[in-house]
Amino acid sequence: MKISTPVIAVLCGGTSSEREVSLGSGAASALALARSFPTRLFSVDSDALPAGLDPSRHVVFSTLHGTFGEDGGMQRLLDEAGVVYAGCDAASSALTMDKAATKAAAAARGITVAKGLTFSAAQKPDVEAVVAELGNQVVIKPNDQGSSVGLTVATDRRMIAQALAAITAGNWLIEQRLVGRELSVGVLGGKAMGVVEIRPKSGVYDFASKYTKGATEYFAPAPIDESLTTTVRRAAETAFAACGCRDYARVDFILCEQTVDNPLYLLEINTLPGMKETSLLPMSARCAGLDFTALVRELVSPAVQRFSGSPHKYR
Repeated sequence: MKISTPVIAVLCGGTSSEREVSLGSGAASALALARSFPTRLFSVDSDALPAGLDPSRHVVFSTLHGTFGEDGGMQRLLDEAGVVYAGCDAASSALTMDKAATKAAAAARGITVAKGLTFSAAQKPDVEAVVAELGNQVVIKPNDQGSSVGLTVATDRRMIAQALAAITAGNWLIEQRLVGRELSVGVLGGKAMGVVEIRPKSGVYDFASKYTKGATEYFAPAPIDESLTTTVRRAAETAFAACGCRDYARVDFILCEQTVDNPLYLLEINTLPGMKETSLLPMSARCAGLDFTALVRELVSPAVQRFSGSPHKYR
């Protein structure tokens, strides 16, 4: 029998290359959630449900990033066990973890995406074929990883050849390089929050730029006009809906101002984004008047209502 007030089970850690990032997200989120709900922090150390998780007592708030945590693997196990959880379901999690599939779904709804191609490590494309299709300035990255793990920016044939030669496993995406302003938008309950601009000092928002103190400047809200802000927010909402997302996500774009006709390109959708107070989703939420404690309460509240069988209304 279900209890009336669930305990929020915050999942963190995991087995992906983003484990350390997840541990930080989990600790910060659990501390903030404990101000509003009974809360317990669970460390996930294998591709399985953590011991002690009880569908009659717990509502899961996952901060697992990357493989298994974010790609629908954990969500499928939670569904099979009858555990209620916050965030996107297994199908939309799997879809959005696949960058190429995400862009195809969004493009079908009118969102502009970069030209690209996917390949496996076992069937790498020829350099000349890449250049003929995409030009000699490209971005090469895993098709199903987060935190910019493995991202390479290549600016000539030699760099493309080196990047391809270094690939030994996995599924990959190679795209035309887009130069512009990087923007990020949090979406809560299908509605976009504030637009954040990301300015990496290196010029590339890779893993080092994300997690090295002082390596990137952030502007929240982004210094763009009201009309463009509206355009970005609408595009985020459209991409969120196109991929069947639920509850919340973070949507990333690049604004190529030299492109007059349609300068806004979708980069990716992150269904379990970083969740420290200084992370992008909390920055976006602060633009909408939600501090970190209020944000995590809003993120988990729909799942709490699903647990109790009551409808949820976002503030």
